[in-house]
Amino acid sequence: MKRNRAISLALIAVLTMASAPAFAKSPKPSLAQIEAAKKIEDERKKAAEVQAAKLAAANQNLRSLTAKANVAAASYVKARKELLIAESAALAEAKYAAETATAVEETHNVIGRLASNAYILGGSMSDIQPLLSANGPQDLLDQLGTLSTLGSKNKIALERFKAAEVIARAAKLAADDAVAEQQRATNKVAAAKKVADEAKAEQAKEVAKLQKVQDQLMKELLSARKVRTTLEQQRQLALLEEAQANQATQTAGQAKIWPDIGFKGRSTFRTSEAQRLKAVEYAKKQVLARKPYVWGSEGPNNFDCSGLVYAAYKSAGLAWPNWDRLNSALYSGYTMHVSLNALVPGDLLFYSYKGTISTIHHMAIYAGNGMMWEANSKNAGLLYSDIYSVKGLMPFGGRV
Repeated sequence: MKRNRAISLALIAVLTMASAPAFAKSPKPSLAQIEAAKKIEDERKKAAEVQAAKLAAANQNLRSLTAKANVAAASYVKARKELLIAESAALAEAKYAAETATAVEETHNVIGRLASNAYILGGSMSDIQPLLSANGPQDLLDQLGTLSTLGSKNKIALERFKAAEVIARAAKLAADDAVAEQQRATNKVAAAKKVADEAKAEQAKEVAKLQKVQDQLMKELLSARKVRTTLEQQRQLALLEEAQANQATQTAGQAKIWPDIGFKGRSTFRTSEAQRLKAVEYAKKQVLARKPYVWGSEGPNNFDCSGLVYAAYKSAGLAWPNWDRLNSALYSGYTMHVSLNALVPGDLLFYSYKGTISTIHHMAIYAGNGMMWEANSKNAGLLYSDIYSVKGLMPFGGRV
């Protein structure tokens, strides 16, 4: 029986990790309250699941758009490399065109000199004038009659002139076409990349919006879950302490102080003297304010015995995970044991109806000079009383 009770107490210790709200109108949370909290939690959970599905779809779409954008970016890089090659080729063609243009000029000069020589040797000035003023090889070819009077050297020079100019023009046209085509390809890829980047940015914006909604829903879900679990924990704690207190009133032969049979608590304590005095002051303030006693409550408007202890030390700066909302029996193992003649203000006092840890049903905060601040019972309320006024004082105090 004792083993089962100890196991139950341990399970309750695991559950009590969140602060429990106070219920001034009810001694403990009802099953209807817990069911209502469960319903709210289920609704929040369903809403969160719907948003999670939307978020997953949006993320999948984002991955697809990202892949397309990466392909477009790769094509753009490839096109840029091809453009550099084309530009290099165009420069080479331009250089070659310049060289051939020089050759054209040189052959034109040769033709002029030959025409001049022919005139000196007896030719007509009217015959050679077209040669000297010709705009290009085609004009010269169109005047073959005049060329025949100048000899074979002139014809060879003219043919060289024409060939050089044709090659130069073809090279320039090829280079211009290559640059134009590459520019069109570059523009096309850049436009595709711009579209993909814009789509990706828009999708990322949508995902961020959905994520914000999802985070809010999860926050609400966790809040609803905390309310529900806190109500359940609070009810379990209240029922346990209520059962133990009721049992204590029905147990005969309780000692004023139980003998020390070697129960151990923590090996160290966590508070400073200033914190202990602050906890005492908090408990004193609640008692003097005549706050009511309510099962399972930890303030700020009403308290039970362990709720007063929890709230007092929480006000002194202790918080989870260093300080949990437990029941009286568990607090005895959660503190460092000190002898009753070594008590200092702020130490905890424990009361058991059989002298065992599992039958501890009440606790209080030592005020000094043999007195304590306590949340006694529904009828008595919160009290400043003698530490021996409650039967079954354990032979040790608990230093937090």
